[in-house]
Amino acid sequence: MTKRWMRTLLGGAAAVVLGAGSANAVVIGGVEFPQGAVSFADAVISYQPGLAGADPAARYQGAANALGAPDYPGASCATAATCDFVSLGVGGELVLRFTDNVLTGSGTSADDLWIFEIGPDVEDTTVDVSTDGITWLSVGKVTGSTRGIDIDFFGYGTSSAFSYVRLIDDPNEGDTGGASVGADIDAVGAITTRPVTN
Repeated sequence: MTKRWMRTLLGGAAAVVLGAGSANAVVIGGVEFPQGAVSFADAVISYQPGLAGADPAARYQGAANALGAPDYPGASCATAATCDFVSLGVGGELVLRFTDNVLTGSGTSADDLWIFEIGPDVEDTTVDVSTDGITWLSVGKVTGSTRGIDIDFFGYGTSSAFSYVRLIDDPNEGDTGGASVGADIDAVGAITTRPVTN
């Protein structure tokens, strides 16, 4: 169990209920993640913090703050290490990877992937998925706050297996200045997921 996950279970503001649905399930922000802790992105592959002159302050550029379960609100964001989220900046891009599981479609119209965007300025984010981190497939956009995406709607069903998620701030939506400019990402979680087997 990671320190970040323990912080969410023991004292984070997000509502967490163990035992819902399946043995590993957790409910966060009203969303049930049947596989529990493995549902959330594990690694940062790349981070480009916005266009020149429209990037967030350094303290909001901790890309690793988007890993694990959502844990906002929490720290003061005096430094990137104490912040609970990462700001993308205007047009900024964040690529995350699931390492112990893969995102799949559900075969239904239910949402399969959830993006936790926080802050008072609700900002749109384009979402792409990939099997290899090279070839990207669009699954539309989320319109800020906590939003889900049904990847089956885009033709990706139960046989799909995506390890990578790319988030790109919509430069035409939201404020274009400020310390935490751009979409503020707290977490990315997969509802329909299966473990990676060696």
